Amino acid sequence: MILAAGVGSGHNQAASAVEVALATLRTDDEVHRLDILETTNEVFNRLYDDAYFALVSEAPWLVGWGYDQADAPFKLRSIVTWLEQLNTIPFLREVRDYDPDVVICTHFLPARLISIMLARRQLKATLTVVGTDYDFQGLWLTSPFHHFFAARDESRVYLTSIGIPSDRVSACGIPVREGLGDPVDREAVLARFNLRPDLPVVLISAGAAGGTYTTQIVAQTLRMASPFQAVVVCGRNEELKASIEAQVADRAESYRVLGYTTEMADLMRISSLFVGKPGGLSSSECMAVGLPMVIINPIPGQEVRNADYLLEEGAAVRCNYATTVGHKIDQLLADPERLARLAENARRVGRPNAGRDVAQKSLAITGEPLWISREAQRSMLLSGEQGVAASDLPDAQRLKTLRDPATGLSLALVTQGQLEVLGARPGATSAHLALPWLNALRWQPENFDLATTGRWLLGTSEERTVTID
Repeated sequence: MILAAGVGSGHNQAASAVEVALATLRTDDEVHRLDILETTNEVFNRLYDDAYFALVSEAPWLVGWGYDQADAPFKLRSIVTWLEQLNTIPFLREVRDYDPDVVICTHFLPARLISIMLARRQLKATLTVVGTDYDFQGLWLTSPFHHFFAARDESRVYLTSIGIPSDRVSACGIPVREGLGDPVDREAVLARFNLRPDLPVVLISAGAAGGTYTTQIVAQTLRMASPFQAVVVCGRNEELKASIEAQVADRAESYRVLGYTTEMADLMRISSLFVGKPGGLSSSECMAVGLPMVIINPIPGQEVRNADYLLEEGAAVRCNYATTVGHKIDQLLADPERLARLAENARRVGRPNAGRDVAQKSLAITGEPLWISREAQRSMLLSGEQGVAASDLPDAQRLKTLRDPATGLSLALVTQGQLEVLGARPGATSAHLALPWLNALRWQPENFDLATTGRWLLGTSEERTVTID
């Protein structure tokens, strides 16, 4: 079961990429892809989707502030979990009825809900979480889970620095549509769109919804001195498409104006520049085909951080002024060597096979999930907020990983203080512990605190030998 949330189009695009990869890898498996917002009530749907984009338009600073407030892991857990469970009962029923063996989530909302179902023993599936932006954000981390797929190595290193065991996280990239890494018949694509082979192609994207800022970009390109031809993709905004067609009527031979198209993969592979917003999916698709980006209007929070990464890797330039977009593009087109370096850098960081990598590893995962105790969650929050590695926290708050001695698989994250309550010696590398608290963690009541109830729990049920690191 592949789960996403239709906040924008990127999460569903990533889910679709994984679905295609699964169908290629295991033709006999039954795969069900679901957008969680399609199962929720209208008020909740609007809160998650429409209200978000209204804020992006009217108060982007507030979006950035909210992103930063939720940046540390587990900070808003109790608030958001209650609200989400209340509004997603039909979704939970659908998952229970389907009873999947493997769950892959490309949005944090279904990931948290599936985690709760695992905790309550309502499912026996493996849960993998797939990040869809280049930087990790705290809302994506949950407990329990089996594996987290980060978009890049730095995000993987960050997760391990705040305590996630290295066997539970890998950097596979953001899943992109199948075929982006394959060769393309350039001449055939150019002919299909009536484009000239001797001029660079500038691909201007308004996004799936069709952002009206596109008219300003097109106005800027009309003033450019460099020879070029442009393809303007307006998404599902028919009014925008009509407006731009009128805007370029006097230069129609240089512009191809499209609505929503399923041919973006071909267009990206024959273009010289992409002009648009640095969403996680659009950015990773550009990188997969080696297409340099001219970044405009990044949303504060995740898109600004995506832009930072692309600029750091030398695969993009950013326009901070709406009135200089044409100048920036003109400069690049007039400097073929610089444009070639940008393309080479984009190709270097691209992960065209990310969807297949995620699918393969998700299918191969077996064994128990990773449990993160409440005290360990508090330590991870402290680590994230203060910028202190988990290994550098005070002794009682320092995180310890419990592992299966036979397989080496990480089983749980606890604090040093919790281990002492359970009877482990300070500095011990293994212990024979009574671990009924794992059962208590499966319900994860808000007031559960191993430090105060651990000794009472020691008198019950399960014992297990674990290694500690």
